[in-house]
Amino acid sequence: MSQTPTLGYDTVDPEPIRFLDDDGRYAPSSSAAEYADELVQIGESELREWYRAMAETRAFDTECTHLQRQGQLALWAPSVGQEGCQAGIAYAAEPQDHIFPTYREHLIAHVRGVGFLNVVAQFRGLTHGGWDVTDPANGNFHLYTLVLGAQAQHATGHALGQLLDAKRRAGDASMDAGEPGTATGEATIVFYGDGASSQGDANEALVFAASYQTPEVFVVQNNRWAISVPVARQSRTPLYRRALGFGLRAVQIDGNDPLAAYAVGRRFLREAREGGGPGYIEALTYRIGAHTTSDDPTRYREQEELETWQRRDPIARLERHLRSLGTGDDFFEEVRAAADAEAKRMREGLPLLPVPDPDDMFANVYSEPHPRIEEQREWLDRYEASFTAEEAGS
Repeated sequence: MSQTPTLGYDTVDPEPIRFLDDDGRYAPSSSAAEYADELVQIGESELREWYRAMAETRAFDTECTHLQRQGQLALWAPSVGQEGCQAGIAYAAEPQDHIFPTYREHLIAHVRGVGFLNVVAQFRGLTHGGWDVTDPANGNFHLYTLVLGAQAQHATGHALGQLLDAKRRAGDASMDAGEPGTATGEATIVFYGDGASSQGDANEALVFAASYQTPEVFVVQNNRWAISVPVARQSRTPLYRRALGFGLRAVQIDGNDPLAAYAVGRRFLREAREGGGPGYIEALTYRIGAHTTSDDPTRYREQEELETWQRRDPIARLERHLRSLGTGDDFFEEVRAAADAEAKRMREGLPLLPVPDPDDMFANVYSEPHPRIEEQREWLDRYEASFTAEEAGS
């Protein structure tokens, strides 16, 4: 049986929760047994939907890397290799749940209704914030966060609001959020990586989540590398054990197995909605590409390690599992064609996106005029005018 590669921790944990082995065979680990009932309703049709979302996101992601290399995007953060965890969690969430991402949860944005063009517009510099999170079409999917770990505090504050709102609806005037047991009917999910797990913001969020028993699930996609720093240098223990120390329910899963992500995510989210407090999922996965397109991973990691994880590709794994269930070539050929067409539509639509008025970034900072904002607006006007002057001089 294939083994999950060591992460370089000083202590070795039992095999993480998984249902599919690296060859796509249904071979649950012993730790997966208690979550198996979460998969009862998942059949071939559901897995096909997951596969389609993963393939469409991979095609979009690859196209965006090309666009950045061609100068069409300022930067791109690829998610290649991490689609398995994202698909499982995306389909485990309910519509009323709120999701706070980092900057590479492209599949979850896609599944929740945020169009690929909305995602790519942010990396082209054509939006001062992103999509409208109040629009139901965007599925309660909040804005990408490039400040490492900040979204963990945003999510915890939001989850605390969900809890206090539920207590108010129940007529609890004390507003004491420190005890478990208050059902909210909705939950908050926050994503970050192994690098952000070392940030103060992420750890402070765990303190508040545990203290107030927020209806929240932390999903840490441990892709082994915080840019060039290996996870073994950041932590001498598996990351989920840190969460145990804060008093959260915490487990470690095979992040390239979408069934594991779905089963554990569904259980943890349901418990959070029912008043069980926060949970923490460490998903073992791998960043196949660069951290961003400004990074060169060949300078700090070995080709052998990359090839080992490429053989554990979550899309290939799910394809092999679907074939074992009877899905034939016609389906995979149709999905590949549809994914390529979706990426092409994004590419063709990108140059047609409107350029926002620069003044928009100042218009809604304060409700009334503010001298600091006026100073910044005037600076930008001078800066923009300098380019016109240079062109006139040439």
